[in-house]
Order: sequence, then structure tokens, then C-alpha cells
Amino acid sequence: MNREELIKEAFKAMENAYAPYSNYHVGAALLCHDGRVFIGANIENASFGATNCAERSAVFAAYSNGIRKDDIAALAIVSDGDRVCAPCGICRQVLIELIPQDCPIWLSNGTEDVDTTIRELVPMQFTEEDVIR
Repeated sequence: MNREELIKEAFKAMENAYAPYSNYHVGAALLCHDGRVFIGANIENASFGATNCAERSAVFAAYSNGIRKDDIAALAIVSDGDRVCAPCGICRQVLIELIPQDCPIWLSNGTEDVDTTIRELVPMQFTEEDVIR
């Protein structure tokens, strides 16, 4: 699956977003080396801390199905916003630990695209090396 196809899958996932408070819809699609794709959408909650972002939904779905860091090939994150959406701080922390550092992350809002990695998004990272002694 190429970049455009994965972004298209993320836009399909975005259709499942539940965003009654922000009306900001996000979809994500995570591609594994074996060709499997795991999708996620943002799911809001009146208790905003209980909201889950699309990229975390996709990554958690993959991990719940036995996928691990070395199995992940790429991640697409899309939104219906005026700007390309980048992962929030919580998502960045999750991605630091659960996807490869140089895994392509493809961001799009349908009119603008940005290609990046978690290493580029978070150059100074807090990792398991900081916690495990």
C-alpha cells in the first residue's frame, strides 16, 4: 500500500469520528509490514480527559491484535481542519514508545500534506530509558 492509499484509508476512518463537542474530525490508518491496516478515529467525551485521539485509537487497535513496534511500516493521520493536524502531546508520547522512530508519519487535511517522523516531531524524547534503571 502506498502513501496515497493509506491516506485514503485514514480519510475513510475519519468518517467514524465522534466529535460532538469540537466538530473536529480526525482519522488515522496504521500500515503494518504484512499489509494489515488498523484504523482509528477521534472519539470525544463530555469528560474531555476521556477523549481518545485517532492515532492512539489506531495504534491501540494494532497492539490489541498482537502488532508490535517492529511490525509497523507507516502511519497516516488526517483531519477536516483548515490546517494539517499534527499529533497532540499525549499522542506524541504514545507514538514515541509504540512506533519506530523513523516510521513515516503522513499528515493531510486533503489540501496540504506533511511527511514527518516521530523523531522529527519530538527531538528530545522521554522514553523507557528515562524510567527503567
